[in-house]
Amino acid sequence: MNPRVKNVHYKRPYQLLLTFTNDEEKIFNFKKYLDYPVFCSLKDEAFCNKVHVRFGTVAWDDEIDIDPDTLYLESNAVDAINGELYG
Repeated sequence: MNPRVKNVHYKRPYQLLLTFTNDEEKIFNFKKYLDYPVFCSLKDEAFCNKVHVRFGTVAWDDEIDIDPDTLYLESNAVDAINGELYG
């Protein structure tokens, strides 16, 4: 089982800065998901800012969340020293 999300911040455009339970920080780009009907609300960046952690994953309301394994496996590591992406 992959680590779960313990903290999330929305970064523009359509990216999440995630901190996982193993203290890794990663960036998840969800732009490719916006064409799926369930994620259409996320095209509104004001709505994206309402992201929060719920049960080890990210959610926006009672209907929109993303699988925590997807978040971990499809995100890119963040260099904690200078904030640059790698990987």
